[in-house]
Amino acid sequence: MGTIEIIDFSDDLKGYFKKLNVEWLEKHFAVLQSDEFILTNPVESIIEKGGYINFAKVDDEIVGTFALIKIDESTYEIAKMAVTEKYQNLGIGKKLMEYVIKKAKDMSIDRLILYSNTDLKIAVSMYAKFGFQVIPKTDFHNERANIKMELILK
Repeated sequence: MGTIEIIDFSDDLKGYFKKLNVEWLEKHFAVLQSDEFILTNPVESIIEKGGYINFAKVDDEIVGTFALIKIDESTYEIAKMAVTEKYQNLGIGKKLMEYVIKKAKDMSIDRLILYSNTDLKIAVSMYAKFGFQVIPKTDFHNERANIKMELILK
C-alpha cells in the first residue's frame, strides 16, 4: 500500500463521498432518505453550512472520507466516515481520525461529537482510543444511531 494522503473536498471528488458512504451503509445498515440528501448534496448540506469534507487517498485512488458538520461555533459532528472495504484494517480510519482531531484543534473547536451504533465494535473501540466518551443520547439522530460520543478538546 502506498502513502495515505488526506485531501480536501473538491467538486470533482463529490461522487466519491456518496460512493464510499453508500458502500459502507449498504454493508452495515441501509441508506436512509436523510443519508441520500446529504450524500447527493454535500456542498449544500455540509460545506455551505460551515462544515468540511476530506478524503483519504492512496496512490491515485480515493479510499476513504469523513465529514465535519458544524453544529454551532464550538461544536462539530464527525459524520459519514467510511473506508472502502478493500482498504479496511490498514490504518486508514485511524489516519482520518487523527486528521479530523488535529483539524478541529487547529480551528479552536471546543468539542467533537459523533453518533454510531454499538454493533460497530471496531469503530466504537477506535473512537474510545481517541478519547471519545459515551454521553446520553437525548436527541434523535437517526434510527441506526444508538450511541453518542464526545471528545472535549479544550
